[in-house]
Amino acid sequence: MVAALVYVVGMRIALGMAALGRPAYINLGRDTALPADRTVEAMRAASFEVLDAAYAAGIRWVDAARSYGRAEEFVAAWLADRGVTDVTVSSKWGYEYTADWRPDAEVHEVKEHSLARFERQWTETRALLEVGLYQVHSLTGDSPLFTDRDLQARMADIGVPVGFSTSGPAQVDTIRRAFDIEVGGRRLFSSVQSTFNLLETSAGPALAEAHAEGARVMLKEVMANGRLAMRPPGPVADIALRHGVGPDAVAMAGALAQPWADLVLSGAASVAQLYANLMPVHLDTADHEMLRDLAEPPGQYWATRSALTWT
Repeated sequence: MVAALVYVVGMRIALGMAALGRPAYINLGRDTALPADRTVEAMRAASFEVLDAAYAAGIRWVDAARSYGRAEEFVAAWLADRGVTDVTVSSKWGYEYTADWRPDAEVHEVKEHSLARFERQWTETRALLEVGLYQVHSLTGDSPLFTDRDLQARMADIGVPVGFSTSGPAQVDTIRRAFDIEVGGRRLFSSVQSTFNLLETSAGPALAEAHAEGARVMLKEVMANGRLAMRPPGPVADIALRHGVGPDAVAMAGALAQPWADLVLSGAASVAQLYANLMPVHLDTADHEMLRDLAEPPGQYWATRSALTWT
């Protein structure tokens, strides 16, 4: 019943694997959604359950990254086991997973946007998966990618569309600069995946511009790493109560309401979370008015995110 109910919105929703591919992450509410024993086998089984539910709900896009622990491996195994051929998989390079499956690791991932890392991680990704999009992970204004012409040329030459994801308080500038990069007279990037949610809306103008110019726009962290679901502001809680859904459905609806958003990622860590994310909500004018002033200054939002604990 739930699967049929959410099928209509499934085609604009993708499943993000950040919370499922490794034993620790920063999302609030994840710790109780996952198996208590977070062995590789247990996390693989949890991933399969969520992937099955997402597919049944009409979701046909799955997003992973080299730094999401074994996410690429889990997705590849699920595709092979289920014989699925109609799902697009995107992945990302630039961060390396360094925790060695230890939830208490001091450092979980390390960022490096170099040609050497791209070559190695692209080789690793394509050994596991046929991806429809390969993205620079968390591009920021200080990335050497902006000046490394050899790296730009190599990315343009892999035979797969390339994009980038963004993080941090300067997403707008990063998005606009990245779409100015050209290789051989053609724009390098065809897709952008940015953090956008009811608390962090700063990237909106640049994302609308990118969409208008033909780029694919993907929204990530629409639950604000669980803050909107587990600690909802008053207006979100009130709207959820009025519509008879959870606050996560309201957060998802707020992202889906953006006309320039082509795909909205659910970072669900369990089937229950996924179904709660996907409950359809039609936000009316009064709802939008209540939600309009929730956005935090970008610096404040990203400082709060940086303080979240890996669990």
